[in-house]
Amino acid sequence: MRLTEVTYGTAKAIEGYGPGFFRVAGHVLRGACLITPWDAGPWGGFDDSAAPLSLAGRIDVLFVGTGDKIAHIPQTFRDALEGQGIGVEVMASPTAARTYNVLLGEGRRVAVALLPVA
Repeated sequence: MRLTEVTYGTAKAIEGYGPGFFRVAGHVLRGACLITPWDAGPWGGFDDSAAPLSLAGRIDVLFVGTGDKIAHIPQTFRDALEGQGIGVEVMASPTAARTYNVLLGEGRRVAVALLPVA
């Protein structure tokens, strides 16, 4: 079997995570964060729809990681994003991080908003 190393170029990939943090492109982010191919930083959670909405036209899908387990997100948050043409996919944060990396490696227009795991 032939293995091919995934490269992300200058895009910000998620390298790891643990209790309360995510490691992105060599930097540790604590708490909730918003990660795009070009930037990674803190996110104010579901009360902060402005940051993800600023990605309209630059991404097609926002993966939302809800922590350790999949959970419902506020309908107003989802409606605001979908109203601007951003697809929303909800999953547990570890799954969201992996899915983001896979699609990032394919060159897709994605971002991820993550709540930390315990």
